[in-house]
Amino acid sequence: MHIIMKVVISAIVIGVVTEIARRFPTYGGVVAALPLVSLLSIIWLYFQGEQSTTLSKFALGVLWGFPATAILLLIVYFLLKNSIPLFVSIGFGICGWLLFLFVQGFLLKIIKLSFFN
Repeated sequence: MHIIMKVVISAIVIGVVTEIARRFPTYGGVVAALPLVSLLSIIWLYFQGEQSTTLSKFALGVLWGFPATAILLLIVYFLLKNSIPLFVSIGFGICGWLLFLFVQGFLLKIIKLSFFN
């Protein structure tokens, strides 16, 4: 029953956001940028009985992925603006996202090594 409830509520949120975006693209983008998925996920995890430590690790993981997501969206924006097809733009955006996550992790390891040695 919980799974059905999560799917229905999540689908409603996505439907509302896409309707706002269809009528008012800029406002739809702002609403879509809200951490709706993250907050819904935290709420679902909480109601499933997850501990605060799990919720905080999840929040940190979302925060860790935020810069890479911004890169993905920038790549998609610029490619679409230059008339590159949607799925090609998304593909390049995903590649940029993965590359940024790799570089981010590599730099964090270097920073940790330099601070703790």
